[in-house]
Amino acid sequence: MQPKQRILNAPVYQPGKPIDDVKREYGLTEVIKLASNENPYGSSPKAKEAIAAQLDNLSLYPDGASLSLRWDLAEFLGVKPGQLIFGNGSDENLLMISRAYLSEGTNTVMAKPTFSQYRSNAIIEGAELIEVPLKEGVHDLEAMAAAINEQTRVVWVCNPNNPSGTIVTKTELEAFLKQVPKNVLVVLDEAYYEYVVDPEYPQTVPMLADYPNLIILRTFSKIYGLATLRVGYGIASEEIVSQLEHVREPFNTGTLGQVAARAALHDQDFVKTCRERNREGMKQFTDAFEAWGLEYYPSQTNFILVNLNRDSDEVFKKLLSQGIIIRSGNALGHPGWQRITIGTPEQNEKLLAALKDIVTGA
Repeated sequence: MQPKQRILNAPVYQPGKPIDDVKREYGLTEVIKLASNENPYGSSPKAKEAIAAQLDNLSLYPDGASLSLRWDLAEFLGVKPGQLIFGNGSDENLLMISRAYLSEGTNTVMAKPTFSQYRSNAIIEGAELIEVPLKEGVHDLEAMAAAINEQTRVVWVCNPNNPSGTIVTKTELEAFLKQVPKNVLVVLDEAYYEYVVDPEYPQTVPMLADYPNLIILRTFSKIYGLATLRVGYGIASEEIVSQLEHVREPFNTGTLGQVAARAALHDQDFVKTCRERNREGMKQFTDAFEAWGLEYYPSQTNFILVNLNRDSDEVFKKLLSQGIIIRSGNALGHPGWQRITIGTPEQNEKLLAALKDIVTGA
């Protein structure tokens, strides 16, 4: 078999190590997974009830247009139903954007390091990569704007950024958007939108009126706790959504995902509680890191990137042997660092106790 040569240059995504694999490999009965930025508090009870009510309908195809979810979400966001496109998680929305706008002879601008799928999809489509290094863990929007040229079709802004957890502010983003040509699509990936508490974080949906070259991506996988069901969505002009619909696969979101997302959307008390608990957990980590003199980036997500000044893979393996899964910075473009998901208070304490032994040499 002879595949397209360029797909072999695209890295294969490496997800966080599964809990069952770690149990088998190390003979453990209890494993804490703090690697994949999942919600440790699960999902809304209302979402579970909505799923249970659909179990007799598994033989039926889902609504390919996600109409009920579309109407509810449009009302919640204050946009038209035609301004929404749904994907099998945000990952599929990224893929659709790349398929629709990138090709050989074009280029795409992104930060480095940032979410890996921007890069992978661009390679698959044959587009040139223009990667602009982060500045103190934050998108260097000034340099990214300067990197745009006549061949640029898409610019990616992950806000908050993964893996650093940092944000660009409303003032910074608006200054950037004023410099971007109107024929260049700006993708604002806001997967962690609901976790943000910083008042300087931009509210981007109202910006669509002034910048029709924007698409905002969000997901039900993170704070809503529906990662298994894979429902992501994009918010953009009706023109952009219409273009993307040409590359969307039929029935790309399932019935269980659609009904669970609708129910979760209507349980904002659950979202608020998870956001508050997440900030409490974040403080557990930052208090410890400051006491130990460790460098970390100020995060507005449900994870934190910390510099342990040690080989990332060695730390990862040592914690793995103790039944704690985190994410090695070597895989994220931050050697010496670790990305750690915020867990429950008990999970955080166990992780910190294990880290203290590593950091202090106790």
